[in-house]
Amino acid sequence: MSNIAPLKTEAEQALIAQGSGIAPDRKAAFERFLESGLPHRRVEAYHYTDLRALLKNAPPPAKAGGKVSVTSPLADIDADIITIVDGHYEASLSSTPPKGVTVKMVTTLADDGSAQKSVLSSDPVIALNAAFSDSALDIAIDAKTELVKPLIIRLVTTAAHASYPRVRITVGDHAKAFIVESHEGGVAGSLIDSVLEVRMGDHVVFDHLRLNVVDHAATVLTSFGGAMGKESLCRSHNFIVGGALSRHQIFFRFEGEQSKAEISSASLLNKKQHADSTLVVDHAVPECQSREFFAHVLDDESTGVFQGKIIVRPGAQQTDGKMMSRAIVLEDGATMNNKPELEIFADDVACGHGATVGALDEDLLFYLRARGLPKTEAEALMLQAFVGEALESIEHDGIRDVLEALAEQWLKARSA
Repeated sequence: MSNIAPLKTEAEQALIAQGSGIAPDRKAAFERFLESGLPHRRVEAYHYTDLRALLKNAPPPAKAGGKVSVTSPLADIDADIITIVDGHYEASLSSTPPKGVTVKMVTTLADDGSAQKSVLSSDPVIALNAAFSDSALDIAIDAKTELVKPLIIRLVTTAAHASYPRVRITVGDHAKAFIVESHEGGVAGSLIDSVLEVRMGDHVVFDHLRLNVVDHAATVLTSFGGAMGKESLCRSHNFIVGGALSRHQIFFRFEGEQSKAEISSASLLNKKQHADSTLVVDHAVPECQSREFFAHVLDDESTGVFQGKIIVRPGAQQTDGKMMSRAIVLEDGATMNNKPELEIFADDVACGHGATVGALDEDLLFYLRARGLPKTEAEALMLQAFVGEALESIEHDGIRDVLEALAEQWLKARSA
């Protein structure tokens, strides 16, 4: 039988045409993307997020010089700011780096996830970023540096085009930092495919927040790859209210013993929004602990996806890993897909996972209404408590207050 070549979608055809002009040193990454094309439901990791079907078109890559007209929801937070507009670093809209931090643009070849020591995974979305990302923003935090203020990286999309930002962060031993990755702006037809790589040394405390408040008609595909040394703590949070199509994938690896990771997410979805959170936590060494908690609130005809996998490598004894996904479905038209997994190759471990999907507790709702609360207020109070559980581990009070206010704003809009 002759070979059967799958038909290319309109988006894939556009990407192929755009790839004809990329630099020679990016062609290997682009070829890796072309081998598979846009991932589809037959690809296990994308079974619930069929990009070949969901991504209708691929706009051309953005040029530098876009004008920022949106105000960040974190504008009142006392923080250092780095601004990336349409994938391009804007020094004029960025703060002077604090002491102990170096920020520079580099044009070295981007990691497409195929290298053995990569903090990422071999993935078509990451390969696409590596192909079209012509430079990366390198942030180096020196050893023993403690950032007293959060470092907010604003990734702003200004028009209906594609951007492929790449940020690489190195955190030295005994350092402490809070990094916010804030995705803002966007319009119908805009696409962002961003990658954040973080390498942490020993005795590090590192907090990370990915905030998605883009326009409801935008597409946001983000990848976070992290590796951590010994006796360190990493807390990574994800908050989603924006985007017609959103996928956030996390690849996290323990490389030093006696370290801890806390990964949480809160997604507030309505209309026909589709939000996917995909997670792989790799316990490659002994005596590490991971905790994962993902909360979804789904209204109208929205779709939520949680795919989580904990891997315990041979020899990674005394691993402690627990993963939970919880979803509240407010309307019959909403859908939640859960796929938690464990791959355990060691015998002295304590690992578990769970997933729940349901409506608001009718007994508790009745209890609140019997005490005089209108139905909409009672529902909002219950949902605030539900979402708050995913936000409570955020150490910065001001940022946590902003996220709680965004959640409250979403709930008020729902009941209006």
